Amino acid sequence: MRFFALAAAAIATLLAGAASAEPWPARNVRLIVPYPPGGNVDSAARIVADKLQERLGQPFIIDNKPGAGGLIAGEMFAKSANDGYTLFVGANGPVLFAPEVNKRDAYRWQRDFLPITSISMTPLVLEVHPSVQARSAKEFFDLARREPGKLTMASPGPGTTNHLLSELAQSSLGLQWVTVHYRGNAPATNDLIGGQVQFAFDQISVGLPYIKNGNVRALAVTSAHRVPSLPDVPTFGELGFKDFDAQTFTGLFAPAGTPSEIVDKLHDAMAAVLKDPSVVDKFDKLGAEAVAMTPSEFTAYLAREDAKWIPVVRKANIKAE
Repeated sequence: MRFFALAAAAIATLLAGAASAEPWPARNVRLIVPYPPGGNVDSAARIVADKLQERLGQPFIIDNKPGAGGLIAGEMFAKSANDGYTLFVGANGPVLFAPEVNKRDAYRWQRDFLPITSISMTPLVLEVHPSVQARSAKEFFDLARREPGKLTMASPGPGTTNHLLSELAQSSLGLQWVTVHYRGNAPATNDLIGGQVQFAFDQISVGLPYIKNGNVRALAVTSAHRVPSLPDVPTFGELGFKDFDAQTFTGLFAPAGTPSEIVDKLHDAMAAVLKDPSVVDKFDKLGAEAVAMTPSEFTAYLAREDAKWIPVVRKANIKAE
C-alpha cells in the first residue's frame, strides 16, 4: 500500500509540475479598465485586446470597473495574483493620483504595479459649448476672469489629468470656475454637449468627433505641436501659455512579482501590436499616438509624471468627493 501511495504522490507532483510549466497564456486574460466604456482608456484597451489575442492565442477580455477615480479598479488589480491572467490598462489618474486624491494607501504604483509598456499618448483640448462667447483660449480666459465662479467645467473625475490641468490653469492664471465631476469621460462629454456644463479640458480621442460635427468648439491643445486631426487649432504654447503641456497616457501593467518571462512575452507582443499599421491608424483617428516604451522607459516616465503632478494635487488640496 505504501508503494502505491508513494507512486500516486509522485504522479500528482509530476502533473502539478507540468501544469505550472504550461506556457502562458493557457486561458483567458482579463484586462481591468478603471473607467466605463466609451472613454479614451477603454478605447485604447479595446484597440489592443483583439490584436493581443491574435498574437498570443487566447482572448483578452475587457473588464470595466469604474469608480473613485480608478481607485476601485486599482485596488482590485493590486490584490490580483501575479500569474499574468489579470492585467491593468491604466492612465494618469488611476495609476498615479487616485491613492493621493482618496487619501488611502490602497496601492502605490511603485510598489504594486509592474509597468509593461505605454500604449498611447493623447493631448488634451480646451473645448467649449457653442453657447460660450469665446472664440479663442485668450477670450475664454478673459471671460472666466470677468465672471469668476460662473463657468462650469466637466471633469471625468477628481484627480484625473483633466482635473489637474484645470486646477493648474486656475492657479497659474488667477481664475476661478466650478468643477463638476463625473464617473468617466463619456458622461462628462454628454453633459458638455447638452449644455449642462460650459467647457472641458478633454482628451482629443474623446472630444474629436464632437468637435468635427460642431457639438463643441476647440480653442487650444496641450501638445507641443499642432495635432494632425485638428490642424487649425493652436497649441497653448503658440498662444503664450507655457504651463499647459499635458498628455494622458494609457499603459499596460501586471501585478508586482509577475514572472519576467510573462512580462517579456507581453511587452514583445505589445511592441508588435503598436507598430501594426491598422492599430496606428486607429489611434491617429482618435487624435492619439501609439507609443510602445520598454518597462524601464515606462517606469522612468511614470516617475517624472508623478513628480510633476502630485504637487498640483497637494497644492489644490484635491480630495475625492
